[in-house]
Amino acid sequence: MNVWWRTLLTILRAKTMLRRNGPVSPTSVGRIRLRTLPTDIDLLGHMNNGRYGSLFDLGRFDLLIRTGMWDLIDEKKWYAVVASETITFRKSLQLWQRFTVETRLAGHDEKSVYMIHRAVVKGEIYAEMLVRARFLRRAGGTVPLEELFEALHRPDDLPPLEPWVREWAAASALPSTKEPAPSVWD
Repeated sequence: MNVWWRTLLTILRAKTMLRRNGPVSPTSVGRIRLRTLPTDIDLLGHMNNGRYGSLFDLGRFDLLIRTGMWDLIDEKKWYAVVASETITFRKSLQLWQRFTVETRLAGHDEKSVYMIHRAVVKGEIYAEMLVRARFLRRAGGTVPLEELFEALHRPDDLPPLEPWVREWAAASALPSTKEPAPSVWD
């Protein structure tokens, strides 16, 4: 339940910042301050590995709202879905520890937008997650990136993707939802 409260607070804070300061550049780094709560902790006494994704969602909400993209995609009846993600852990976050979620758009390919999320303590990376997301229409179908960029009235000024990101995306992809994907174990 605490992630619901954190989500509401993050959305309210981001909308307030958007009203006060105007939209930020899509290439900016979003930062939100959090603290590891008892509900985030696993049996080993540190942040549960599954909780990182939920807390990194807050960074995504914050950045999408403050860039102005949130209202636009809502108006167009679009939504973003995570297609794949990978996370690397370096250090453990402990109970009550303060940390910052840093979020940045990393680029795009022909179908997806990529974001990087970091859990940072005093300037040091504790964990980093790469997320590949796609935009879909509530009425069905995908939103081509050209249409997304046109709707944003922005040129495509995201940095080019690192080659390893393209390789990761290809290696981690599952078959299309229109193709069979049987679960067969060797």
